[in-house]
Amino acid sequence: MTIAPSDEKQLRLAAADEGQTLAATARKHGLAATWSEARRLVTGGKLAVDGQVILDPAHRVREGALVSYKPRSPKPVPPVPGRIVFDDSQVVVIDKPEGYSSVPYVGKGGHEDDEPEVDEGTTAMDLVRGHWRKRGRKAAETPLHVVHRIDKDTSGLLVFAKTKSAEKALAALFRAHDVERTYLCVVHGSLTDRRIESRLVEDRGDGLRGSTRQPHQGKRAVTHVRVLETIGTQATQCEVRLETGKTHQIRIHLAENGHPLVGETVYMRDWVRHERALLPAKRLLLHAATLAFVHPTTGERVAFEAPLPRDFVDGVTALRKL
Repeated sequence: MTIAPSDEKQLRLAAADEGQTLAATARKHGLAATWSEARRLVTGGKLAVDGQVILDPAHRVREGALVSYKPRSPKPVPPVPGRIVFDDSQVVVIDKPEGYSSVPYVGKGGHEDDEPEVDEGTTAMDLVRGHWRKRGRKAAETPLHVVHRIDKDTSGLLVFAKTKSAEKALAALFRAHDVERTYLCVVHGSLTDRRIESRLVEDRGDGLRGSTRQPHQGKRAVTHVRVLETIGTQATQCEVRLETGKTHQIRIHLAENGHPLVGETVYMRDWVRHERALLPAKRLLLHAATLAFVHPTTGERVAFEAPLPRDFVDGVTALRKL
């Protein structure tokens, strides 16, 4: 029998409840009449297991656990991924997690760092505004202007301008290559320190971005690679400094040099064509670790660092065990 929605209730789970999902438990014990109601109870923060609010309907329960049903509990505010590293009246810098596009789709063109992203889910812009809302600020009232982008599958530092004057100043810095950026990555194979220069085009002839041998085509791209750690004979962890910033520059340059990034899903055809096995990875092992530029208002140099995220560290640890 379904209880009145205003009634609080506590359930001590028996052996027959062992291993059930929390949503199934809610239905079984009359807290919800349908699966959709049961899922809403969980995602709405109305159920706690042993005093901890659980938001995952698929959470597995144990015999002896105490499930508390509190219909008046406020809906929890989910955590906002990422971290605001710097925020003043002119610019905001976010440490973006992997899996989030920099901005909504805007098409090609514009700044040289433009990345033609097509994902329409939550973006880094949304994350910035989410952090502002959690701080009690009216996020919609502050504009965010794009001055550069990093790939959806890349984590790390990303800056937005908050005024048109800051946007203009930062865009000029990026065009003049006066922004310092370093990335950390892991590549297939045993790599050595090197400087890579090529001219990048949108289609190298097989539908992928890549380098051209034609001197008057494409855009000049320069990448500096420094080895940090050799991981057996299978992989190398590197620091990469961008002298220029073109779309997919690091991924293309390293792949064309015979060392695609671990976790790469696009620029690894040549590696696979030679019947080389791809190393396992749950994400692209590329992280925007440092960012430095002259502040558009104060004229002072500001510098930021983003530590490696846990999923990146776990990926490197797994590779060391192979």
